[in-house]
Amino acid sequence: MKQEDSAIFMKGIVILTISSIITKILSAIYRVPFQNIVGDIGFYIYQQVYPLYGIVIALATSGFPVVISRLVAERRASGEKDYRSLMKMIFIVLLSIALFLFFLIYIGAHEIAQSMGDKRLSPLIQTVAFSFLFLPIISTVRGFFQGHGEMIPTAFSQVLEQTVRVAGILLFSFFMVKGGFSLYTTGKAAIIGSVCGGLVSCIVLITFFYKTNKYNHLSNAIEWRELLRISRILLFEGTAICISAILLVLFQLIDSLNLLSLLRESGISSNDAKTIKGIYDRGQPFLQLGTVVATSFALTLVPIITDEYKRGQRILLEEKVQLALKVSTIVGAGATIGLINLIEPANTMLFENKSGSSVLAVFSLSILFSTAILTMTGIFQGFGYVYFPAIYVGIGVILKYFTNEWFVPHFGTMGASISTVLSLFVITVLFLMKLRKLKFHAISFPFYGKVIVGLGLMTLVLRGWLYIFTSCGVVSRKLSIIEALGGVLIGGIVYLLAILYLNVLTENEWNLIPFGRKLFAIRKKIWRDKYET
Repeated sequence: MKQEDSAIFMKGIVILTISSIITKILSAIYRVPFQNIVGDIGFYIYQQVYPLYGIVIALATSGFPVVISRLVAERRASGEKDYRSLMKMIFIVLLSIALFLFFLIYIGAHEIAQSMGDKRLSPLIQTVAFSFLFLPIISTVRGFFQGHGEMIPTAFSQVLEQTVRVAGILLFSFFMVKGGFSLYTTGKAAIIGSVCGGLVSCIVLITFFYKTNKYNHLSNAIEWRELLRISRILLFEGTAICISAILLVLFQLIDSLNLLSLLRESGISSNDAKTIKGIYDRGQPFLQLGTVVATSFALTLVPIITDEYKRGQRILLEEKVQLALKVSTIVGAGATIGLINLIEPANTMLFENKSGSSVLAVFSLSILFSTAILTMTGIFQGFGYVYFPAIYVGIGVILKYFTNEWFVPHFGTMGASISTVLSLFVITVLFLMKLRKLKFHAISFPFYGKVIVGLGLMTLVLRGWLYIFTSCGVVSRKLSIIEALGGVLIGGIVYLLAILYLNVLTENEWNLIPFGRKLFAIRKKIWRDKYET
């Protein structure tokens, strides 16, 4: 029976992982056509407000459902089959939180817009506030199903929510721009499209919930002592998990709060500052896509790490932790250096011109550090550590705010990029120090040496590839598509072959990661003689 439960759990993890990857990819790529529709200023308007919506998504996806699923699983393990009182208490707590956040943001929209340096954002912020009203239903129902090991309702609602959201944003913005409406009105319409996604998710989850026949009108009486316990767990653990999950959103929020004002104070006109901020925001899709690709490989090892931790298998546990860090380093470093090399054609391909490429190149270093942070956060949460990852993220966010204040007046958006990279680096170091404190050994230097060699070979090939296009003397968006996508393909193949040839990972390590067996089989075919010796 235990093996059956474990199999169901692992299947659920796979389903959730796939749906999470799909939603994150959708979240990254829609920004490209959206920016093409509304331009840099329109993109700035949306990105200023987006972090508030990102917080809702994190609370409803990574924060509260994780804690609720544990509460449901505990009651299930105790043999209790009546969940009515538990679900009712959870819903009451989340409804109270949601109403508080709704009124706080709706009523305080003017003050928030002022702190962002743009009073015209107030209606958009008020529109975002309505998304908090969906939080109790989405979180409660997702947590209920996840606690029973049923991941399909969560996965289906996530993908459908994101699909509707992306379609709504793009369609509404397209017709608003075509109709001659202002960019601020267009931005509000895009936010309404996002809110529609939350509404659809609610409808889907309620449908799943009622079909289970487990609700029985939720008429049980409230146990007040239990209500206080649940409130404490949801508020503290849910918030801690959420903070760890929204690292990148919080960094975006800091930029929304002070970057525009700092640019203005440095002598840049209001309109130019908005355009510059919009160009700087182009870095978000690059960061999201790079992080998704890297963490999707590394985080597949987290359930295995959690299992080894529970069994007390220290040697195996350390091997799996090191492997997760190695994979995140390999993929994160490859994505980072590859993007830095290809940033100009990629910028032109996606956003019509190469404006801000140097700023985006520095910003791309965020991929490496954010990948490491998200991987280590998953590892520590698998160990049962919830609070200190949130504390480390909080330290990084505070550092981001003050380094923005120091760097932006002197270096503009380049200063904001440096601030982001520096803050993420500090968080990464804090996590690594914690691993050392828990007696986990550092990865050996030969590993890093081999990765650097692979990155160097990829860079040499990409510089040669870019030189071909530079020597032509022709610059166009169509040509940049071939230059960027061709570079991704060629650079990726060279880097992968270098990683395989240099034995960066052992055969056993390749077998534990997605597609690893096939990749190692390719290695044995290409370098059969080397492998046999």
